Amino acid sequence: MDLGISDKVAVVTGASKGIGAATVIGLAAEGAKVACCARGGDALEQLQKDAAGLPGSVRTWQCDLTVADELDRFFGEVQSSLGAVDILVNNLGASPSRNFLYMSADDWQDGLTTNLLVAVRGTQLVLPSMRKNKWGRVIMVSSGAAKYPSAPLIDYAAAKAALLAVTKSLARKYGSDQILVNAVLPGLIRTDMWERTAAEIAESTGASAEDVFGERGARVPLGRFGTSQEVADVIVYLASGRAGYVNGALVDVDGGLGDGV
Repeated sequence: MDLGISDKVAVVTGASKGIGAATVIGLAAEGAKVACCARGGDALEQLQKDAAGLPGSVRTWQCDLTVADELDRFFGEVQSSLGAVDILVNNLGASPSRNFLYMSADDWQDGLTTNLLVAVRGTQLVLPSMRKNKWGRVIMVSSGAAKYPSAPLIDYAAAKAALLAVTKSLARKYGSDQILVNAVLPGLIRTDMWERTAAEIAESTGASAEDVFGERGARVPLGRFGTSQEVADVIVYLASGRAGYVNGALVDVDGGLGDGV
């Protein structure tokens, strides 16, 4: 199936591993010219190798988008070297475990910057050209925690919930410019973050990491954790020409788990 994004310019943030990396590969496989960034140089180098031979292209930038100057520089360099951005996947995120009573103002600011404000600023930078070209796709990578928050992820969940409001607002505002803004809400996905979490739980309980994945995965109606590829497949569809009447959607990619997260 031709998804209609060959030669489209796509940006994926937080792209070195997991959902971001899988999305980069998925877009490049459809012929898109993909620009991506992350802080980890080694992971970006591996991503470039993984993308070799695909119909599209992948260019990487090593930068920290939570630093305003680096964010502006990244988007500026992408647009000057590849052209106007057609597709933006706001994937950057981090979910450290917090204790609300001991969180500082800086903790809150860091969480909101990483999980909300980077996406807001990046979207502001690409919308003008999308409006001019009367075509655009913005996909926010939120989280099931946005709807079903847990206490240790309070700032993460708050930021990801705000991202859903931004999604709905922008979809209403810019739909007439043929810019489609949607969000995906991953549930239990076996990423590096969950690998670390499972190892920590296993160490404290005496179980194995695989036991942790098995026990948590059994709570999902499908009986398992999802994969980064399964989330990326949804993102690539939403970025495509085939999703021409999908706007303002909040798409759960959680195997039916819902509030069991």
